[in-house]
Amino acid sequence: MGVMTPKHTGVMTTALHIALITDTFAPEINGVANTLGHLYDGLRARNHRIELIRPRQTDDGNQRSNDGLMLCRGWPLPGYPGLQWGLTSTHRLTKRWRQQPPDVVYIATEGPLGLCALRVARRLGITAITRFHNYFQQYLRQHGLTLFTRALTHYLRWFHNRSALTLVPSTSQRVELERRHFERLDLLPRGVDSQLFNPAKRQNALRQSWGLRENDIALLYVGRLAPEKNLDALKRCFDELQARYPARRFKLIVVGDGAKRAVLEAALPEAIFCGQQSGHALACHFASADVFLFPSLGETFGNVVLEAQASGLGVVAYDEAAAGLHIRHGYNGVLAMPGDEYAWIEAACWLLENPETLRTLRLNARRHASRQSWPGIIEQFENQLRRACQGCAGAAAAAVQIAAKKT
Repeated sequence: MGVMTPKHTGVMTTALHIALITDTFAPEINGVANTLGHLYDGLRARNHRIELIRPRQTDDGNQRSNDGLMLCRGWPLPGYPGLQWGLTSTHRLTKRWRQQPPDVVYIATEGPLGLCALRVARRLGITAITRFHNYFQQYLRQHGLTLFTRALTHYLRWFHNRSALTLVPSTSQRVELERRHFERLDLLPRGVDSQLFNPAKRQNALRQSWGLRENDIALLYVGRLAPEKNLDALKRCFDELQARYPARRFKLIVVGDGAKRAVLEAALPEAIFCGQQSGHALACHFASADVFLFPSLGETFGNVVLEAQASGLGVVAYDEAAAGLHIRHGYNGVLAMPGDEYAWIEAACWLLENPETLRTLRLNARRHASRQSWPGIIEQFENQLRRACQGCAGAAAAAVQIAAKKT
């Protein structure tokens, strides 16, 4: 292990050497990359040594691997521009970790790169922790490959059950995985930067560029424009709101990009498509809207739900993942049972029936999200890493004692 470092409590703790393995990382824009960026920065701020292992990105230029970064080859993932599989050799990773073994390996994605890291960690006796994502099942379903879903589920269960601990982002995900016989699960939710995502970022000039007057309602969607996001529901919800409240004026704002953008633009000619946004610009788009429509099903979490709440929006979502974890129906958002599109649309209609209801709910959403800070999540993650290391060390010591008694 590394050097002794002080914590805020004044107790001396040991800094860890943590290897973080992922197929995606900033500046790529997605929920996994966003979460890992916060964990990476937070752990470094707490004086841990972080070794990042990821595929080479287009803006890496001539950058080479070093003690804190191992770049590997990447192969594009069909249908998802900008995303790729990471590939490396077992020999290369074994040689690296024999020279400088990490205390713990955190595997954030379950592709070939993650599998290689898991095998090497087990071979060298290094504690490995994994993170579950359901991205692959969605990918197969949306590309007509459902016959492979059962085989993939077997692989994911085998993969994660070979780690010391598997972290999941929501209680609903944990229950589902326990039902499928995944072992040693623990909850690690995601946080939100409530200073960045803030109602104070609301811009009248941006709303005017969308063609909105002061009392008009901006209905916002933020996310990847991909088949698994159930985006056809946006049009049906928008049409119903217009029919239900003809005296009011609505505008649908779509932020994001993806394979389904052209289809959506044709189906929603009255909507404003803003493309992919990030950082301050994204925060301004959130804060300048009024209601966040999130029709996605099958999310492991959905960072945008918390970002919308932190921005003071009324969120309409299904009762799962981040929405199920952070929304109290009728208090700081509205929910529908997963898959019940009629109830989801009715929830949106109820939310917009009374302006005072919407105003109160938006205040409660902001208040709740402001308590979901990243520092608390990072401390929880640090404790999970330490416990996993201690548990593996204890198991190894017990095995040595048993072997000694037999001899």
